[in-house]
Amino acid sequence: MSTVKTRRKELVGTVVSDKMDKTIVVLVERQFPHPLYGKRIKKSKRYYAHDPENKAKIGDVVRIRESRPLSKLKRWTLVEIISSTKNDS
Repeated sequence: MSTVKTRRKELVGTVVSDKMDKTIVVLVERQFPHPLYGKRIKKSKRYYAHDPENKAKIGDVVRIRESRPLSKLKRWTLVEIISSTKNDS
């Protein structure tokens, strides 16, 4: 039996929704050059991430890590909140 642990992917993105219980939606943007023309292209993707303590709020920049499937759409877990927006309402 191998004891080598695989490294899980980590992404940094912005929280766009926190309305669900223990779940956040994180928007991750990436930039890359067009294969033929070289112009920078911006693509974005939304990931559902597990937030067990409901800490992250809309606008926060967070780091998420790949995990086992937690539900139909959730395959990522909140690792840390990099910067938060203080909305004292």
